[in-house]
Amino acid sequence: MTSCNTLYVRSEYDWKAFHEAFCVCRRCHRATVFVLSLRNYADRGVLADKGLLTLKVAVNGMMEIEGFISLKDAAGVNPPDHLPSEIEAAFKEGATCLAVNCANAAATMFRLCVDLATRDKLPPDGTPGINARQRRDLGLRLPWLFESKLLPEELRELSVCIKDDGNDGAHAGTLTQEDAVDLLDFTLALLSRIYTEPQRLLLAQSRRADRRAKKDG
Repeated sequence: MTSCNTLYVRSEYDWKAFHEAFCVCRRCHRATVFVLSLRNYADRGVLADKGLLTLKVAVNGMMEIEGFISLKDAAGVNPPDHLPSEIEAAFKEGATCLAVNCANAAATMFRLCVDLATRDKLPPDGTPGINARQRRDLGLRLPWLFESKLLPEELRELSVCIKDDGNDGAHAGTLTQEDAVDLLDFTLALLSRIYTEPQRLLLAQSRRADRRAKKDG
């Protein structure tokens, strides 16, 4: 491979630099953008001073190939702020699947986000008025949560993308890209209401309290 251009992206541990390198194969003349990371702490100064293109040794000896840039990196939908880590990971996976037109996979991950986010809204076991199936099946759980005023009523109409059969057609592989986008819209709205907006309010209240404390002090 002949490296044609490089771009510094980020660092880890204050020394492990990551670069995107646009490369052209000498044999087939096809291009690839590789994600490279610095292998050794001792090489950090050489790379910072001279850059990849000035190296007189093989790049493989100094850099490790972390991957390559592809369509999966075009996922343009970011998760809402302040999500629990497992929900954020599921959302990102769903957004990546959506970007590469894998509708059924995307819908499955967005549905998982909704499932995880609404479990904590359920009352304790043994509470009258909700049965085991409503607890277990997301398509039945959501109507119960809306009727019980445990989810914002304005989200009810968007929630119709969650079918009551427990599958949304994903197991049969029948979902379209439009179905997955409908699930995305509901997932974004729900997660924002449950996690993002309350946390932003808490942070704003904390900042206000800090300002008042400084003023009084």
